Amino acid sequence: MTQYAAIMLAAGIGIPVLAALNAALGKLIGSPTAAAVILFVIALLASALTLLVFPGGQAFAKAAQAPKHLFLAGVLIAFYVLSITHVAPHFGVGNAVFFVLLGQLVSTAAIDHFGLFGAQVTPLTLMRAGGIALMAVGVAITQLA
Repeated sequence: MTQYAAIMLAAGIGIPVLAALNAALGKLIGSPTAAAVILFVIALLASALTLLVFPGGQAFAKAAQAPKHLFLAGVLIAFYVLSITHVAPHFGVGNAVFFVLLGQLVSTAAIDHFGLFGAQVTPLTLMRAGGIALMAVGVAITQLA
């Protein structure tokens, strides 16, 4: 479990770094959309290299049989990268990520509560809702200071 927490902590650290780097690239080259495309090309290459190191076996054959709604994740990541690359230079990386975090808190609670997309069901208890609200307030305080 500790290794999963460490991996996700690193991923969390990477989100605002990604936002800042790609926003700066988009501003420098004059096109947030081109910056996002460049990021995705590099991400594709990094993912392909990872697949060479950790082979996926018959994964692509199985993917062809997967329900099509599962591929919406690709549209969502494109939306995130395109939006953060465009918005961050105008709104600030901190403000942009603040609203991303609020959205994550709300959607995570709904996904877990209803077990959406095959997620493990974790009911939204009063204690859990209070914790999520406390996290939201904590994130808001970081932007008000």
